[in-house]
Amino acid sequence: MFDVVDWGLPPNKGPVTNAVKAADKVFTVQIPRDPETGEVRTEGGIEAQTRQCLSNLQKVMKAAGGSMADVTQVLIYLIDSADAPGMNAVYQEFFAAPYPNRATVVVKELLSPGMRIEMVVHAHVGPAH
Repeated sequence: MFDVVDWGLPPNKGPVTNAVKAADKVFTVQIPRDPETGEVRTEGGIEAQTRQCLSNLQKVMKAAGGSMADVTQVLIYLIDSADAPGMNAVYQEFFAAPYPNRATVVVKELLSPGMRIEMVVHAHVGPAH
């Protein structure tokens, strides 16, 4: 069983849950979705979309009782490898060394038109084992 992490995002349009907490683990997928409107933000390029994903993640982590320092793994999907430097620049604004374990994958497209990035995130928000 798990609990839904309610961080104020409008309801999803599909059969998905944005963030869940199971014991001391947090699992979430972040897209550049504006938490006020619920719509995917497509303007501003990769930097703006990355910043939106990570700002949303900060809110998830706070609602789950943790912080960005509790993030253990990030899987990033990009639609263009040329976006990696811009994504990395923003990523470093939100995370400090030692950085979470990370993989970056380039894909042909993502679900929402105009979306350049999607992140799958795992975190641990409890005592260290």
